Amino acid sequence: MQARRLINNPEAVSEGTVNRLSLYSRLLALLEAEGLTVTSSKELSDRMQFTATQIRRDLACFGQFGKRGIGYQISDLKRAIDKILGVHLRRKVALVGVGNLGSALLGYRVLRDHNFEIVAAFDSDPQKWSLVINNVLIQKPEELTETVKSQQIEIGIIAVPVEGAQKALNLLVSSGIRAVLNFAPARLATPRNVQLRNVDLSIELEGLSYFLEHEV
Repeated sequence: MQARRLINNPEAVSEGTVNRLSLYSRLLALLEAEGLTVTSSKELSDRMQFTATQIRRDLACFGQFGKRGIGYQISDLKRAIDKILGVHLRRKVALVGVGNLGSALLGYRVLRDHNFEIVAAFDSDPQKWSLVINNVLIQKPEELTETVKSQQIEIGIIAVPVEGAQKALNLLVSSGIRAVLNFAPARLATPRNVQLRNVDLSIELEGLSYFLEHEV
């Protein structure tokens, strides 16, 4: 089962499709754990909030998968999706900000389970320098550029207060990082060649609060 990688025009694939691929991969792993070997878009749809048509459309962005009347080989499809997502490779991550959230991320095993490993952490507080949390050394921000190069780090995580978020992003970008996950609730100026994903917990909670406020 081969996937056709759209490296010439990655923007042709929507962010929603990419996000759904991650969910498909997780469901396929669950089906494997249940001892199943074959599935279909209908079965995947029955277990998720997406239609079978949507699932087939998402997969069709990358090639042909499965056989008509038979379905998808679960292990093959999961392997193909993981390769499309690039998570078949180990991705090294640098964390900027080792407060409560940053410290929690250093102990978040799910990242390693999905082939993401925080290998370096940085904080502006001198009292944290040289501390080791979950086998990760806390370093000075001034050491970030050299560490990114020496350890071939590809992804950055920002877990600093709002006022320091832009500076943290600038430091990561100047160090060669082109993919950043930002937890600070701030609108950051980002170069066009940098992929920035924002995780604003307050917005998600406000969405839940809206549901509770207007629940019938």
